[in-house]
Amino acid sequence: MAILEVNNIEKHFGKTKVLKDVSFSLEEGNALAIIGSSGSGKTTLLRCLNFLETPNGGNFSVAGETLFDAAVNKHEKEEMLRKKRLHFGMVFQSFNLFPQYTALENVILAEKLLAQERPDYKDQKKAVYEQIEAHGKALLAQMGLSDRINHYPHQLSGGQQQRVAIARALALEPDILCFDEPTSALDPELTGEVLKVIRGLADKNTTMIIVTHEMDFARNVADQIIFMDDGYIVEQGDAKQVIDHPKEERTKQFLSRYAQGNQ
Repeated sequence: MAILEVNNIEKHFGKTKVLKDVSFSLEEGNALAIIGSSGSGKTTLLRCLNFLETPNGGNFSVAGETLFDAAVNKHEKEEMLRKKRLHFGMVFQSFNLFPQYTALENVILAEKLLAQERPDYKDQKKAVYEQIEAHGKALLAQMGLSDRINHYPHQLSGGQQQRVAIARALALEPDILCFDEPTSALDPELTGEVLKVIRGLADKNTTMIIVTHEMDFARNVADQIIFMDDGYIVEQGDAKQVIDHPKEERTKQFLSRYAQGNQ
């Protein structure tokens, strides 16, 4: 059974159609890479799934639960949207860490806020916070950042900041972890450390959607690949099959141009 089902998603900004009849599914424990030229709709698709944008049409569900249906719930209260966002963890291009908080504080902030809604919060506040802090430290250790938990973002390299952002996204244990060009803001020498972390998550069967321009990484880490162009899904299938033996002419052109640019 697919953990994510996306059906006929449309997104318009004024008269500009950015997503056009986008449909796909994602199996639990699989990694899906989304590739394509700038402006093809990749990031907008992620933003729609994370309720940062509202689609104009279509629907999607997670684990059999319909989270969005354009025919029913185009305008929902922020409280409901926050609950639905918990199904997804989002890692942005530019880290989006709070500069006034340490690495650990950035990771555990959302979990602490959610804990305040628990019925036992007032009586168990100290124990709850200790548990949350231990979870945050364990996630930072998983990212190789045990020695950076009390550092502020400005004291961290770009690669370290992105790893903190990944730990933060994992903190609420989302069904699906989403990456929007996670290495695009990094110097080439820092890209490898972030890709290594994502590869490790894939090895642990973390369900992921990765918008990326790293074709070799997509080929070797993703189970499935979607190639988007002009708001459409042009081709999708097994990662190695799509990268090595694309069927659609537009996919061939894109991959050929990418290969030439990396020679």
